[in-house]
Amino acid sequence: MEIKGKKAVVIGGASGMGRASAELLAARGADVVVLDRPGSAGADVAAAIGGRFQPADVTDFGATEQALAAAVEDLGGLHVTVTTAGGGVARRTLGKDGPHDLATFRQVLDLNAVATFNISRLAAAHMSRNEPEDPDVTGERGVIVNTASIAAFEGQIGQVAYSAAKAAIAGMCLTMARDLGSLGIRVLAIAPSLFETGAVSKIPAETKTALVKDAAFPKRLGHPAEYAKLVLAIIDNPMLNGQCLRLDAGQRFGPR
Repeated sequence: MEIKGKKAVVIGGASGMGRASAELLAARGADVVVLDRPGSAGADVAAAIGGRFQPADVTDFGATEQALAAAVEDLGGLHVTVTTAGGGVARRTLGKDGPHDLATFRQVLDLNAVATFNISRLAAAHMSRNEPEDPDVTGERGVIVNTASIAAFEGQIGQVAYSAAKAAIAGMCLTMARDLGSLGIRVLAIAPSLFETGAVSKIPAETKTALVKDAAFPKRLGHPAEYAKLVLAIIDNPMLNGQCLRLDAGQRFGPR
């Protein structure tokens, strides 16, 4: 799909990989709405790229539906969504205080898997109304890019809720792509390793070195711009569909 002139919403676009994606999409000529929590830096990011900000908490599913609809109305359509919002907790299945509580497990699933599915299903409905791009060639109407994690495949001790949530995001790619294929909508996920975002970016350099010692190359944390480059490559290449792409420098998590 040609990026220039397309309508994109980046969920979690106020910081990190989402911000980098919003910036690169805008630089390539897309019309971008940044959707992120109220009180985030979303308004500043949107202003800097000539886009617009739409506040929403993705765990408020009804409010997210309204916010996405408002973003699409503002844009005049929707061709691309990039969802990076998520997070986790460190808690074992059975710890010193007893079994992992169900409330926290559900919260992590809601923030990651359920919120991602909610955005994807709503985005697909909006994209289905598009006139297909190059109907004689691809008939493409939209691209949905979600964010998993290599924890979906090698979850570490204490990541049971996060691993389950990210595995759900990875696992829904092919089925959702099959569901939406007749409409010309592609669905993929990116599974990053450790990236220079959020709290990770603030840890000491020697600790970062230890965290990535098992990577093949390069032995460092990823940069948000590298995530954004893969987003652009996914959008650009119509043969990419129905899979979760690892972005990890050959990193494989050990148990801790």
